[in-house]
Amino acid sequence: MTKEDRQFLIETLCEDLVPMIMKEYNLSAIEALDKLYKSKTFAKIEDPETGLYFQGAVYVFDFIKEEFKQSNLS
Repeated sequence: MTKEDRQFLIETLCEDLVPMIMKEYNLSAIEALDKLYKSKTFAKIEDPETGLYFQGAVYVFDFIKEEFKQSNLS
């Protein structure tokens, strides 16, 4: 897989995750993007070793919710 292919998958996943974050936490698109990009989960999504960018948005969203709950970001 090329770097461009991986980046496409990451961007597509983020496009699905942002509306989920917006709805769950009552945030604007900018706030949701900021929250996503600063998360440990996003770091894992970007890490090719984890393969998390291959997973579905609902699966990854569970990681995000757990992270936010543990760090009181919600």
